[in-house]
Amino acid sequence: MDAPNVIMPSMILRKRWLDQIELSWSKASIVWLSGVRRAGKTTIAKAFANSTYINCDLPSSVELLSDMEAFYKGIGTEIVIFDEVHQIPDPSRLLKIGADVFPHLKILATGSSTLAATRKFRDSLTGRKRNIYLPPVLFEELDLFGVRDIRQRLLKGGLPERLLCPDIDAGYYAEWMDSYYARDVAELFRVEKRSGFLKLMEIILRQSGGLIETESLSKLCGLARPTVMNYLEVLEITHILRKLRPFHGGGRQELVKQPRIYAFDSGFIAFVKGWNDLRSDDCGILWEHLVLDTLISNVVAGQIHYWRDKQGHEIDFVLPCNEGVDIFEAKWKADAFESKNLEVFRSAYPKGRNFVISPQHMPPYERVMGKHTVKFTDPSGLTKLLDS
Repeated sequence: MDAPNVIMPSMILRKRWLDQIELSWSKASIVWLSGVRRAGKTTIAKAFANSTYINCDLPSSVELLSDMEAFYKGIGTEIVIFDEVHQIPDPSRLLKIGADVFPHLKILATGSSTLAATRKFRDSLTGRKRNIYLPPVLFEELDLFGVRDIRQRLLKGGLPERLLCPDIDAGYYAEWMDSYYARDVAELFRVEKRSGFLKLMEIILRQSGGLIETESLSKLCGLARPTVMNYLEVLEITHILRKLRPFHGGGRQELVKQPRIYAFDSGFIAFVKGWNDLRSDDCGILWEHLVLDTLISNVVAGQIHYWRDKQGHEIDFVLPCNEGVDIFEAKWKADAFESKNLEVFRSAYPKGRNFVISPQHMPPYERVMGKHTVKFTDPSGLTKLLDS
């Protein structure tokens, strides 16, 4: 019997990110492409023709780059790529020499964490670089991966090899977390308590989408509060944790301090919760994560907030803009949206656009609800509306 045709992640071209890298090179000579392990950074890095590709995981690459100036002088291509550049002893010096001494080159460097976030990066390369975060597979990319059922993306997550795997392999997620700790945490950060760190990560996955309380986390994982705060920073730096600050304009009834947390991938959330199938309520919270991915991919992540008041009214995502404040509600079913929270929010912040994002493939449309106009769309339509 012939083996079934299986699409390999390395065969799928995520053109959106290649275009973003090219655009960024027009503004700076270094592009820093970050994202979690197995998000597809290497596949994108190898897609550039006329390039010199260096796998910095290999000992031979460390030796090759020991004389950095000689290495750059010997390059015969326009593009040079340093994959997993944080594995070499002095990555910031390597990139700085490339940008300053060989400005004709286009340099792409990949890594799992934010540049200059670890002790290996002593130079933030200010003015020489542009940052691009590669998320798990977005809603608008599902057709590229042959995914027709959005529940498959929510349950398995958006790491390409896991998304394309025909079965549900719980061992994948456990192995990934072990690898993440060994390669992205222990090697780059001063994290000594492996079991406590992984316990905190599991709690974050379980509580994803909720408000964060450091004292509670400290008790649950058996770590001191300063240690928890340090580990939360590591999780955020390595893109495992997204922290949204509350939006507020001075109202006495608004939450002003407590952040909301979102984990990086719906598949890992489903894994730690033991979900092998999804109910409608499960889809709702996981859908929020996919909508947040879309927003992060289109605007600066630090600009995205949530809103909540002490009476329990809340808005999923809030984005300040020149025209006021745009709001985004993630709804698994578009017809389940009710405008009560919108009305409360707009009584304090009347200017801005109102979006409801659902997974139903549809052209964007508008409805007047109460005193306000609401735009209904899927994430692909949202991307176009944000660009307009």
